[in-house]
Amino acid sequence: MKEFNLIVVIHPSGEKILMCRRKKNPYLGKINFVGGRVEPNEDLLEAAYRELFEETSITKQNITLKHLMDCTYYLSDCVIGVYAGKLKREVEVFGEENTLLWSSFNHNFFDMEKYAGIGNIGHILEEVKEHINAF
Repeated sequence: MKEFNLIVVIHPSGEKILMCRRKKNPYLGKINFVGGRVEPNEDLLEAAYRELFEETSITKQNITLKHLMDCTYYLSDCVIGVYAGKLKREVEVFGEENTLLWSSFNHNFFDMEKYAGIGNIGHILEEVKEHINAF
């Protein structure tokens, strides 16, 4: 089964989250979380920290990630590990893979015309909001 991760980065203020606009398929031009493929024999949490750094320059020292949930898509033969964490302080984010942007929580993240996936971004963010004090 292919393994991927998504990382929800919460701003230190707790009022916004880091997202990206995809520069390639799947979901070209749509807004998503940062994340990527887990390499063979790679620890899942370490893969999340690696992808986070590669895509945003956020280091392990800037954030503590918590394993929020897994989404298993049996018919697609893939599992997505979802991690979330709140930045310990404001940091500059930059990366070349996708365009990074900060978003408030006040959007319809279930809008599949704007956001990647099949409504899972909305579901994930509802779970994050439910447990915001855990981060």
